[in-house]
Amino acid sequence: MDGSLTGIAPRQLAAVLTRRLSEEPALVLNGPRTVGKSTLLHALADRLGRPVVDCDDPATRAAVRADPGRFVSGPGPILIDEYQHVPDLLSAIKAELNRDLSPGRFVLAGSTRYVTLPDAGQALTGRVDILDVLPLTQAEVDGTTDDFMVGRLLDGADVSLGSAPSPTTRAEYARRIISGGMPVVLRRPPGRSRSRWFANYLDLVIERDVLELSRVRQREMLPRLLRVLAARSGQVLNIASTASAVGMEKSSAENYLKLLEAVFLVQRVPAWGTTLASRAARQPKVHLVDSGVMAWLLGLTPEKIATNNPAALTEYGHLVETFAVGEILRQVTWLDAPVVVGHFRTSDAQEVDLILERDDGMVFAFEIKAGTRVDRSDVAGIRALRSRVGERLASAIVLYTGELAFRFDDGTLVLPIDRLWSNRS
Repeated sequence: MDGSLTGIAPRQLAAVLTRRLSEEPALVLNGPRTVGKSTLLHALADRLGRPVVDCDDPATRAAVRADPGRFVSGPGPILIDEYQHVPDLLSAIKAELNRDLSPGRFVLAGSTRYVTLPDAGQALTGRVDILDVLPLTQAEVDGTTDDFMVGRLLDGADVSLGSAPSPTTRAEYARRIISGGMPVVLRRPPGRSRSRWFANYLDLVIERDVLELSRVRQREMLPRLLRVLAARSGQVLNIASTASAVGMEKSSAENYLKLLEAVFLVQRVPAWGTTLASRAARQPKVHLVDSGVMAWLLGLTPEKIATNNPAALTEYGHLVETFAVGEILRQVTWLDAPVVVGHFRTSDAQEVDLILERDDGMVFAFEIKAGTRVDRSDVAGIRALRSRVGERLASAIVLYTGELAFRFDDGTLVLPIDRLWSNRS
C-alpha cells in the first residue's frame, strides 16, 4: 500500500454537523484550504436539497458584496462557502438572527479562522457555533468508523491493553506521518507529485489567503518564518528566538505568526496548569497543523528517516509529536462537551506533551515518544503532573512506536500510537 487515498473519505464530523444543525442557529465550518469543508457543505446541501452560495467564485462574490442581505434572507438552512471573502455577510446574518434565532438557519464554511476576521467576534457573538474541519485522521484515511480512544477516555471508559501486538511497523508509521492528512495530496502518488502539491499549496495560501487578511510589508519573510516554525514544531515557542532566526523584529514575527495561524498552517497549544505552581511554564507550544506539510518543509522522507541520521531522527521525533497531537485534537473536534487543551512543563523541564481537561476538572495526559521503547524515565513529566493534580488525573498515556501495550505500577498506560485509530482487543 502506497498510502494513496481513493474516493471521498468518510468524515466523523458529518454526524457532529447534523447534531449541531438541530441545536444552533448558525454554524461555521473552519479549516485549512482543500481540507474538505466544501465537500461536507455540498453533502449537506444534497441531503437537504439546498443550494450553496460559493463566494470563491468571482461572479458570485461580486453579487454577494453588492447585496449581502439578499443572499441571507429566506428559509434556512442557508449554505455559504468561503464566506470570509465577503465579511459584510456576517453583519447581514446578524440582522437576520436578530429577527429569528431558530436552529439551523445558516451554515458557513471558510478557510480563515473566524475570530481573525474584522469585527467577527462582535458580529455573531453567542449566536454561532464553530466546528474545526481539520486534516483527515488516520481512521478517516482508512475508512474506519469505529469508536475512538479519545472519545472513550473522556466518556470515562477504560482503555483495554489488549493482547495483540501492533501491526504497524516503523516504516509504516513514517509513511503515514509524512503523508499527513490533506485529502488532495493523499490522492496523489508519493514522491514528486505530492512535493509539487505542497509547494503550490503553500504558495496559494500565502499569496492569496494571507495577503487577503493583511497587507504584509515583507511577504518573502512568511515562507522563511513557516520553515523555522516547522523546525521548532512540538517545542515551546520562543518568539524572540524565532524572530532572530528569520531576521525579523519580534513584533513583526508575532504578527506574521498570527497570520499563519489564521490560515490554519500553524497552531499554538497553550500552557496548562499555570495556577498549580509558580514554576509551571507559561509559554505555548507551536505545532504545524498538518504533519505532511511539516515533513515537506523539513525535507523529511521515509528514506531519509531510514538512514538513522541523527539530525533527521531529531526532526522526526518532533514530527511524530506533531502528528500524534494532531490526531488527538482532531478527535476532540468530534466531541460535544467542551475540552480545555494545553501542554504542561515545569521550570526544570519536566513536561507532558498534551493535556485535555474535561469540564468537570478531570485531566487526561498524553506523552508522545518516537522510539520503540519506553522506560520509567520517560514518564517523569507525568509523575510531576500527578504530584500536582492528584486524583484529578483520570488517565495518563504514553504513546510510542513500539508493538506492545503495558501499564506501569503507577497506572500510566503505554500504548502504540496506532491505538488512536485502531481499537484492538
